[in-house]
Amino acid sequence: MQPARRPQPQAPYRRLRLARLAAPSLIALAACPALAQEAPMASPPGEESSVDDVVRFEADKVRYDSNNEKVFADGNVVLRHDTQTVRADNVTWDRTTGQILANGNIRFVDDDGNVVYTDQVELTDEFKAGAIEDLLVVLRTGGRLAAERGTRDEFGNMTLENAAYSGCAVEDDKGCPKKPSWEVTAARVYFDAKEKRVKYKGATLRMFGIPVLPLPGLGHTSDFRAETGLLIPDFRLGAANGAEISETWYWRIADNRDLALTGTFYTGSLPMLTGKYRHLTNLGAFQITGYATRSGRIPLGTSLTETTVGQQRWRGYIEANGKLQFSPEWSITGHGRLASDRTFLRRYDISRDDRLRSSLNLERIDDDSYFSLAGWVTQTVRVNDPQGMVPLALPVVDYRRRLTFDGVPGRFELQANSLAIVRTAGQDSQRAFAKAQWDLRTITGMGQEVTLTGLARADVYHSAENDLTTTAVYRGLAGWQTRGIATAAVDVKWPFVGEVFGGTQVLTPRVQVVASPNVRNFEIPNEDSRSVDLEDTNLFSLNRFPGYDRIEDGVRFTYGFDWTFQRSGLKIMTTVGQSYRLSNQNTLLPDGTGLTNRASDYVGRTVVRFDDIVKFTHRFRLDKDSLALRRNEFDATVGDHRRYVEVGYLRLNRDIASTFEDLQDREELRFAVRTPITRAFSVFGSAIVNLTNRDEDPTLSSDGYQMLRHRLGVAYTDDCLDLSFTWRRDYVNIGDAVRGNSFQISLSLKNLGVK
Repeated sequence: MQPARRPQPQAPYRRLRLARLAAPSLIALAACPALAQEAPMASPPGEESSVDDVVRFEADKVRYDSNNEKVFADGNVVLRHDTQTVRADNVTWDRTTGQILANGNIRFVDDDGNVVYTDQVELTDEFKAGAIEDLLVVLRTGGRLAAERGTRDEFGNMTLENAAYSGCAVEDDKGCPKKPSWEVTAARVYFDAKEKRVKYKGATLRMFGIPVLPLPGLGHTSDFRAETGLLIPDFRLGAANGAEISETWYWRIADNRDLALTGTFYTGSLPMLTGKYRHLTNLGAFQITGYATRSGRIPLGTSLTETTVGQQRWRGYIEANGKLQFSPEWSITGHGRLASDRTFLRRYDISRDDRLRSSLNLERIDDDSYFSLAGWVTQTVRVNDPQGMVPLALPVVDYRRRLTFDGVPGRFELQANSLAIVRTAGQDSQRAFAKAQWDLRTITGMGQEVTLTGLARADVYHSAENDLTTTAVYRGLAGWQTRGIATAAVDVKWPFVGEVFGGTQVLTPRVQVVASPNVRNFEIPNEDSRSVDLEDTNLFSLNRFPGYDRIEDGVRFTYGFDWTFQRSGLKIMTTVGQSYRLSNQNTLLPDGTGLTNRASDYVGRTVVRFDDIVKFTHRFRLDKDSLALRRNEFDATVGDHRRYVEVGYLRLNRDIASTFEDLQDREELRFAVRTPITRAFSVFGSAIVNLTNRDEDPTLSSDGYQMLRHRLGVAYTDDCLDLSFTWRRDYVNIGDAVRGNSFQISLSLKNLGVK
């Protein structure tokens, strides 16, 4: 009979697959006591064998040659020493020399849990392996090493010849063999058991069986532990900077600190250096990220032509965030962002945020109280926003405490708050108030949920340079201003439960009455209550304004209902409501917000969920007179994480004067799709379309249809590889962040880095 042919070097993936992974069944010690043995290991002269210095074994048959001090075990042999085990078809043990020779379907598990599969291995009686032929090493953390031959020393280190490594599985869910999507082949591989590292000589990365990249000096950990070295580069082609390649050097400073330095090289501009430092301390963690380069910056509003050249300047961006927990109650949280100019983040595709906010917040939280001392500043990167009009808030103080009194029902909450806002070219304001609120929630004998609320608040304001605020109703009166606020409210819910259409429905009518005496609103500067709109989330709020500076006064009734239907796999939730004011006094809200007249517009929300396949949310606001849609918004998702379609649409048709810069009309369409082609390949795409007319927002250059951005791509994903190719196109020029096509290749290999 011809011996089995050894896998050839040109097909290294075959060595990563074990043909027979199932271990033979064992004969239990109780079932066959005569075949279960325990023998002391050979000890040096003059020394006693310790209790743990034994090799325990089981087998179908055991034969002992007393003349030659050899033990022969055949059939389902299992050897155990400490935490190590060897399973084989047959084993010969020379007790004189301590040599153990195992043959056939060998499965050797070492102290670290790594498993070696082979057909023949030599061991010492301390389970230290020598030469091994045609072996497969399955690392405890998931990687696999295969080689034509190898050696294992007494410390567990292995040297492998003509080897291959992969972090991929080499069998599918049914146990059938499959090719790994990537592997590294090398003339020699060294595995350091103590350091848990794999080092290569003459390494080449193969993807789908094709050699794609030589990797000289490759080394990586075998347990997914981060270590110092080079990471896999990124490739991209963009409209603003041309072709680019990014290479990152990762420095593992300590177990709790690391630093990543990235050099990005462009064909259309000078290189950029990026650094990211992370630190985990005994109190918490923080990280700092910075970008720096020198490139041509084109001023906003400049007409771009083929000959337009920007001014060469140093440009960059820095971001930091972190949190320190000094005690279970006290903590400090910080977040900082600063860009050199308004187009840097867009040009280098770092972020598309139009405002960069930095904040610092010292907090104390316990069961009954909350304290915050904070400050924040915002950098605008919007085209038409003057930075001098953007506020800086310092300090912002907020304290709240919940109280209960014996014999007094309900819960009391006290609040004290102060805020100081400064602008370099705009209005300055300071505010302080103290508030006391009482809430009592009870359930009546007929099942109604009744909530009673009483609120009293005293405010002090000071403002200066009020004329610099462009919207007159936001200014207030200069100098010191005071006001008092009192509110009483009753809220009643009455749920009705029943069965319908094979499921359960809950219909909950709701009525709320809120009363407040006339409040001095126009005399007070409005800093935090500008972006107001009636919607389902604030329909039953005591104050429909989002902040503290504006208060709804008078008496109003709010009524509506919640309806929920639920059956197996299906859930529908609906909310509809309206409010009505008793006062004829004109409201301080502008026309179009839905709250201007005595009767408000109708608002509602509907959510439909079908298993985890369909989720649909629709929000609306109907004009109370014409029933025209003033707000029409829906978000729909159909599918799962592998195959889905997402569509989002928003139309705000409020017809509010353009002087209210926070309340402009908008119409926008968003969609995204992803579908698999095969088990591993999928295609994806997304787009954002601006549908706002110029008469709705005069600042826009489009007239009803403007594609802002779209993205198309193809991705390959399996258990150890993420590979994608993406084409993106931007349609809007903002300074030197020019419109055009961008192409990007993203590659991620499980448990592999370059060193």
